[in-house]
Amino acid sequence: MKAIFLTIFALVAFAFNSILCRLALGTEAIDAASFTGVRLLSGAFVLLIIYNLSSNKRAESRKGNWLSAFFLFAYAVCFSFAYVSLSTATGALILFGSVQATMLISAVFSGERPGILEWTGFSVAVGGLVYLVFPGLSAPPLLFSILMMFAGIAWGFYTLRGRGSEDPLGETAGNFMRSLPFMMVAFLPFVFRIDLSSKGMMLAVLSGAVASGIGYSVWYTALRYHTASRAAILQLSVPAIAALGGVVFMDEILSMRLIAASTLILGGIAIAVSSKRQKRDR
Repeated sequence: MKAIFLTIFALVAFAFNSILCRLALGTEAIDAASFTGVRLLSGAFVLLIIYNLSSNKRAESRKGNWLSAFFLFAYAVCFSFAYVSLSTATGALILFGSVQATMLISAVFSGERPGILEWTGFSVAVGGLVYLVFPGLSAPPLLFSILMMFAGIAWGFYTLRGRGSEDPLGETAGNFMRSLPFMMVAFLPFVFRIDLSSKGMMLAVLSGAVASGIGYSVWYTALRYHTASRAAILQLSVPAIAALGGVVFMDEILSMRLIAASTLILGGIAIAVSSKRQKRDR
């Protein structure tokens, strides 16, 4: 039950990142560079407070590392700038397709051998994802498509590096702190193009402090219970959750296509996850 709760919490947090980003950038309440900077800064600030108040704080904790911090920064900045020009559907397909490919290829090279049920579940879930976003695809701009692909690859590697973490909260806090120097350098070319509003700042803070900071810490904890291939497949649920969130928070229409696609995605995940239970029962 603990693994299920942690996993669901993290995946919902990921979906809220998409919703908050769409609300902020889609209404031009803030520019992409400022959104990314505020997101990372607020995430680092909140995580450090929680970590310093935590009774599980350990002095010997690694508190993050520079390579993971770079992947976190690369994901965040590419994600924000890509969504300036990509539609939500197109961006979701490129992002999560890149994540799945990165993690599954890495899993195979590291010696994992996903079973037939995992591959079947993956295929069903991908089919549902394509069915969900395909109507919105329309010759996406090459540059922004490449940015979103890089975001997916970076997130895939960030997730892989978090597997087996002994101090998820401390490492996530450290990764956020170490990502700030990267962000400061990347922010310099845009310093005279800042476009802020109170709404945009609030959405960026919520994205950084709650959906990213706390959400990523929980995800690092949940990764202890999943193989790399299963973690990749589980993340296919995020576009469906985000789409349902759009219905609730942005008055988007709950179509039969959305219901059918969500059923395929979640059904595929259930098939893949059931393979672990069957192996354990043998």
